[in-house]
Amino acid sequence: MGCTTTPFKSHMELLEKMQKSPSPKLIDSLTSKAKHEVFEGVLSALAKKFYKPELLENGWHDAVANHRPIIEGAPTLEAFEQAVTALLQNLKTSHVGFFHQSARRASSRAALSATYLADETAFGSRWIFQDVHDGGSAALAGIQPGDILLRLDDKEIIPPEHPVFPMGTTSKLDIVASDDSERTVMVEVSKPKGKKLHFVEPTLVQSKNVGDGIGYLKVAMFPGMIGVDVANEISKAVVGLGKIRGLVIDLRGNTGGGAGALRLMSLLTPEKIPVGFAPGKRWAGRDLDKEKIAFPRFGSIPSSKKALWLLSLRYLPSLITKAPIVLESEGHGPQSFQGNVVLLVDRHTASAAEMVTIFAKENKLATIVGEKTAGRLLSATSVKVGHGFRLALPTGAYYTWNGTALEGSPIEPDVVIEFDWQERRRGSDRLFDTALKTVSAEA
Repeated sequence: MGCTTTPFKSHMELLEKMQKSPSPKLIDSLTSKAKHEVFEGVLSALAKKFYKPELLENGWHDAVANHRPIIEGAPTLEAFEQAVTALLQNLKTSHVGFFHQSARRASSRAALSATYLADETAFGSRWIFQDVHDGGSAALAGIQPGDILLRLDDKEIIPPEHPVFPMGTTSKLDIVASDDSERTVMVEVSKPKGKKLHFVEPTLVQSKNVGDGIGYLKVAMFPGMIGVDVANEISKAVVGLGKIRGLVIDLRGNTGGGAGALRLMSLLTPEKIPVGFAPGKRWAGRDLDKEKIAFPRFGSIPSSKKALWLLSLRYLPSLITKAPIVLESEGHGPQSFQGNVVLLVDRHTASAAEMVTIFAKENKLATIVGEKTAGRLLSATSVKVGHGFRLALPTGAYYTWNGTALEGSPIEPDVVIEFDWQERRRGSDRLFDTALKTVSAEA
């Protein structure tokens, strides 16, 4: 809505840059003065924008003093990035990252449109793919849930080390497939778009009828701040399902995004219901329960991007005063499946996808099936801090209309089913099967 803050930015979309490596040309190019200036820029940005000022008191000042000699004495750019990142970990919050804008490498979850977990295997401790989104780089390379990652470009990858992928090139992955055979696959993580490289985007929305009047809707992510395109795709997919009596919504591996998630919430209820809001630093300590009634509301995603400028004008006063904007469902009216919806989630369901989940849970609009969610939901942005560096930082805590804050508090499903990677390798998807049985029983 015309501002630099991204209220419901995906955790991965911001933090995938944390794992990018600096360009070799820039190693050792920072002078002591430059490192000092960048570090002061980081501290200044945190003091001005960080959503929870109480975390920047007491122990934080000691941490800054202890880390300063290491940061300002870092011998290389890479060491400098690592030292600043180590300091930021003292804040114990998500959506924090420090990186150089020239970075050309990306984390696997962002690069492959896939998630993974660590576990012991016949090959030792390894990363095992959990969610593999259709249309993404991992899926196009033939990787499937349950596959075990051994090596990236002939380098052994052992947890907790994460695989990191160079953008604009083809990488080689050695995996162990479901038949226990070792295979080598080639993955392309990005493609040119004009003069820039962009990640291979997964299929955002998929839907199908699964029989007996039950529909299935999968949303991989919610790209875009307003999310016009993904909102339109969601609506089109639901219309294509016809008059169904129950719906399974699959948000496994959905690491969030923007306000396009509002369309999914709006399909759960015929009414306009307040969803939540993200107050920034200036609202810390104020009585939000009393003041939230007066906050401006956003409850309609336009059907065309041409209307976005009107939104910017409408919400300009709020953007200037930094008043929180309340999200509310769009009020599309009754749907045949309402009252019989199952939301399928896992440990990687985060950010805007968690907004959908807690909205459904608190308003009793769906049964939640699967694993505990990630518990990563903050308003965030990234700012320049000098010499080509950027700091990603949370600028507001997200609250549901009922006052629930999700950061650090994973959502507990109504029906808990843990992901079993060995079972998944045998072709069984117990989480989906349970969701289907649940929605069928309630129909």
